[in-house]
Amino acid sequence: MSNVGELETWRALLGARDTGEVVTKALVRDVALPGGAGTMALITLDNGFDHTKPNTFGPQGLLALDAALTEIAARTDLAAVGVTGKPFIFAVGADLKAAATVASREEALAIGGLGHHVFRRLGELSVPSFAFVNGAAMGGGLEIALHCTYRTISSGVPAVALPECFLGLVPGWGGTQLLPRLIGPAGAIKLIIENPLSQNRMIKGAQAYELGVADAVFEPADFLEESLRWAARVLTGEVTVERPGHDSDDWDKAVADARFLVDMKLRGASPAPYRALDLIAKARVAGRDEGFAAEDEALADLLMSDELRAGLYSFDLVQRRAKRPAGAPDKALARKVTKVGVVGAGLMASQMALLFARRLEVPVVMTDLDRSRLDKGVGYVRAEVDKLLAKGRVSEDQANRLKGLVSGSLTKDAFADADFVIEAVFEDMAVKKQVFREVEAVVSPECVLATNTSSLSLSEMGAGLEHPERLVGFHFFNPVAVMPLLEIIRGAATDDATLATAFSVGRSLKKSSVLVKDAPAFVVNRLLTCFMGEVVAAVDEGTPLEVAEHALDELGLPMTPFALLQLVGPAVGLHVAETLHAAFPDRFGVSENMAKLVAAGKPGVYRPDFSLDREAVALFSGGDRPSTAEQVRDRVLAALSREIRLMLDEGVVAAPQDIDLCMILGAGWPFHLGGITPYLDRTGHAEPRFLPPGVASLPA
Repeated sequence: MSNVGELETWRALLGARDTGEVVTKALVRDVALPGGAGTMALITLDNGFDHTKPNTFGPQGLLALDAALTEIAARTDLAAVGVTGKPFIFAVGADLKAAATVASREEALAIGGLGHHVFRRLGELSVPSFAFVNGAAMGGGLEIALHCTYRTISSGVPAVALPECFLGLVPGWGGTQLLPRLIGPAGAIKLIIENPLSQNRMIKGAQAYELGVADAVFEPADFLEESLRWAARVLTGEVTVERPGHDSDDWDKAVADARFLVDMKLRGASPAPYRALDLIAKARVAGRDEGFAAEDEALADLLMSDELRAGLYSFDLVQRRAKRPAGAPDKALARKVTKVGVVGAGLMASQMALLFARRLEVPVVMTDLDRSRLDKGVGYVRAEVDKLLAKGRVSEDQANRLKGLVSGSLTKDAFADADFVIEAVFEDMAVKKQVFREVEAVVSPECVLATNTSSLSLSEMGAGLEHPERLVGFHFFNPVAVMPLLEIIRGAATDDATLATAFSVGRSLKKSSVLVKDAPAFVVNRLLTCFMGEVVAAVDEGTPLEVAEHALDELGLPMTPFALLQLVGPAVGLHVAETLHAAFPDRFGVSENMAKLVAAGKPGVYRPDFSLDREAVALFSGGDRPSTAEQVRDRVLAALSREIRLMLDEGVVAAPQDIDLCMILGAGWPFHLGGITPYLDRTGHAEPRFLPPGVASLPA
């Protein structure tokens, strides 16, 4: 435990900083436990706001909790101490705004030390402590519960997580030491490393109980009452909580396996998961003092890193800017959508039909010219609904309703009463123009016409329409249900009502929408084509494919360039390259060798087992000007910097933040890089800088 002198030092150091902290108070009341089990001092964490502003812990909140625990510790009449949260929220961890303002390693160490000092008191009282997790518990919120002797959780809790590695940190208030001892190293690694690196996945209350994070689970309606009854039974000996031990060999293997997976995913690009693994390994042998001190050191290092600033910048984009899209019209202009039409019945169209039906809960009709293709598309939707039912994600009644909402038609007359029609047909301008002429002939003048084009001009597409003002770009990313980005493209004639309706539908679909000007390939595909084009050009010139493929490994991108090509498909990649070459011939080339790959019918340069297809690789041979990996990396980053600058000059989006948001949500650009523009700023590839100094990086 920390001594009084350390506490006063932390109080003086952190208490002098004005971070604008919203203080989470520790409200204490006595509760008479049932069955004569005695009196419990119940702490309720509450920052005075509703659930839309969750409880967090800054220095003042930690000191307030410490003061409450000091009063409690002095009492001799208590049988137990409990801690719970305000309605719907337990606590969601450290105050991230305060974390971003940490100015020195001394301050960073103080934050770690103070958190440990306060939280560990709950596990070192003279009486048992109970955490009653009634709502979202993330980061330090989960760690405070881990310090308690026992834990209950509500089955209605929507989010339990330790997301620190997602942001470039580690759980720094006991998580890496307490969780593996509680549920074993494999389960701890899942929550501390695997879930954060998988798009910051969360688990629910019942899942936390199944993992052993909580000792009991109760329904939300009477959660606190049942938790108090359970606590009383524990205190009287009616309930005994048993926890398994964890074998040291399993511990070592779990850490080694996780290190291999982190290497595969990040290739050393972000320090946080590696520090977390080191701490989890340490938890097997270290005592509390040693383990918590190691967390303090790791937290201090990471709090003073560019990776944290970049992660916080990314987090702010996703949590704030994505919810208030720059340039979006007034919501009041949006028209109501009561029926959706989908032109096409291929995989993309079928994914969209299911998403519209699930999120909007309105009839969705798909059309195609071929009966077998149409039946296959509708069949796909119904099969996916059955999968959702099997996983318990929808009830049987919901499943039947969803299946009933999606239908198929061989004629576009079925769109007559639709309010929103989107096409997902072959990426060919003539085909799309023909589709919209046919649709416009049967729909009302107010019906929004949307295109899922990935690169074609909206203005050209709508040139022959009677009402081009109701045409809008609605560009999904594959897989439709998973990828959170929606590029909403405004054509030259698109009016505000159409645009407002598109943004409204995007919100209903639970997508993050970014307004994009009608420009070739928009944002994500334009930059990915620039990125891919430079890598392919280096290979065409004679750089070994393996060298170019791994030249950007240090960025920790979700996949290598040729793996991305395999996912997208060479034909699609070639088509977008040709579109951009036609628009910008001096900056975007078309690889003859890529055309050979497409002509040969190859799905890419990899076989299904991910080994290189030497026949496919041989198609790229012939160049005599090889580059080193460093030269390839510099070439790619310089090209991206130039292209982003031009896109901003052209007004493709409102600001660099929108470029970053698109790349994070649409291309999987790593959070720890802070999007693409901060990375280019930090590495010196952007001159002048895209963002002011200190944004997504340490102050100069």
